[in-house]
This record gives sequence, structure tokens and C-alpha cells, in this order.
Amino acid sequence: MATLMWIVLGLVGLVLVSYLIERLRPSPTPPERLSWAPDIPIQYVEVNGTRLRYISTGNGPALVLLHPLRTQLDMFQRVVPALSQKFRVYALDYPGHGYSDIPQADYSAEFFVTAVAGFLDRLDISDAVVVGESIGGTIALLLAARHNPHVKAVIAVNPYDYDRGRGLERSSLLGLPIFRLNGVPVLGGTFQRLRNYPLVRQVFQGGVVRAGGMPSTLAREMYRVGNRPGHNRAFMSLIHRWPSWESARQEYGSINRPALLIYGDRDWSRPEEREADRRALPGVAVRVVSNAGHFLALDAPEELLKEVFEFTGPLMRAR
Repeated sequence: MATLMWIVLGLVGLVLVSYLIERLRPSPTPPERLSWAPDIPIQYVEVNGTRLRYISTGNGPALVLLHPLRTQLDMFQRVVPALSQKFRVYALDYPGHGYSDIPQADYSAEFFVTAVAGFLDRLDISDAVVVGESIGGTIALLLAARHNPHVKAVIAVNPYDYDRGRGLERSSLLGLPIFRLNGVPVLGGTFQRLRNYPLVRQVFQGGVVRAGGMPSTLAREMYRVGNRPGHNRAFMSLIHRWPSWESARQEYGSINRPALLIYGDRDWSRPEEREADRRALPGVAVRVVSNAGHFLALDAPEELLKEVFEFTGPLMRAR
């Protein structure tokens, strides 16, 4: 009985320490310039009462980039320069991500779709090609399925709409225990508050397979962003709403505009899950990039650019 009491007291103490550590973490200062493109101005816009960070650069038809979960617009640093030669490129941080506001909200798939739809409307972006990676791909497909008037076509890269949203558990050897633990009451939140950079870096690294795929400077910045007040709360809310992403596939049959699916051959999704998406989108084009993982824009930027330009070429000529 005494041993059990000491175990309980130890666990309570660990929980309290985790809250103290979270409170003492230094919050990063939002950068005034992008380290990888200092000439592209960082801008902010208020959407549904939430201040969102975004960039826009280049000239031509609109192309909107939507990043994966727990990341930020800087995930596209290796493709923005080339895309901006042919498009007016937009990229944003979702609410609760990057340097956008972190509102008290239910971070479900619906919340993110509504936020991006509001962003397109607020900036009056018309006839846009929306290119989304991971949950960004799922958001793009849902916008098309709901016939968003700002969306002309979509490119979904490794869309995250399978296994009740638990694809991160497949990201690395650490992925399964880390994210399975997040579903345990009290312990999951405690573990997240006790996170450290080497552990978080390994999770990010699980999204790429090529050497140098994940820039160390980006991994470090995204770890620091996780120290922003409220960020961990938002991420835990997103994790608890993971099943909402899988239900997205039920709407794909309503898509009535050009769509392309692109997968890394070593993406977290399984062949049967990719096939389910293909079946849900009759006539959709599907491309697979060899020796590439989940974060395709970082892992295989040249191959991704090739697919984007080939897909959008006929669309641009038809304007």
C-alpha cells in the first residue's frame, strides 16, 4: 500500500513538474524575415477573428500552398522560388501553427477547412490551384468537394485521411509509442509537456527519407514554435480529433474540378489507403515519386515541381 502511494505521488509530481517546465519554456519571437527568402515579406491577415501569418510572392495565376500538421509555411522553402516564376504563390500558417494566433477552438478537420476557406475569401484569391501536403492535401480536396468558388484545381500530396488520422504512428520507430501514448489521459499531455528537441527532431525526420531532406534549421525552429503559449494545447486538441480527417474521403466523390494525387513511395499511407482515395475520385490522375517520404516538398522538391508544372500547364493554357 505504501509503495502504491509513493507511485501515485511520483506521478502527481511528474505531472506538476511538466506544467512548470511548459510554463518556463521560452517563447520564440516571430521573425521579421524568412531565413530562406529574406526578400519575401511576411504578412498577417485576420480571418474569423484569428490573425494568420502568410506570404505571397511572384506573378501569374494564383497557387496556394497548404502545409502538413504541426509544421508551418516554411515547409515549402525549396519549391516557392521556382513556383513564383510562374505563379502568384501564397502560403499560410494555419491557426495554432507557426506564428499564427492560437485560438481556443476544437482543432478538427472542419476547423482547418473553414480557416483556409476564410483565408481565400479574405484575400479574394480567385481561380487558385491549391497544393496541399498531408492534412493540407485533405483540406484542398475538401475545398474542391464543397465547390469553393476560389478553387480552380487541387493537387493533394500524401493526403492525410486514413487510419483515423494515426499516420504519425508510422513515421518512425519512435512514432508508435509517442503518439499512442498521447491517447492516454493525463500521461499523454504530460509526455508532450516534457518534450525535448532530440525527440521532436526524430519525429520531423520521420517525414523524409533522403539525406538532408529535413533542414536542421527548420526542425529547430519548428521545435521552438512548439513553445509558444497555447501551442501544445492546440496540438493535443488536433491529436484528439484525428478521426475527423478520415471522414473527409466520404466527400471526395463531389469533386468536379481537376485533381491530382501525388504520393511518395515511402509515405506513411499504405497502398490500400491510397487506392481508397483513387476509387473515391473517379478519373483522378495519380503519381508516385520514388525514394520519397511524407514531406515531399522537402524530400523531393524537383520531382514535385515537375508534377505541378505538368499538371497545371494545360490549365494555364486554357485560361
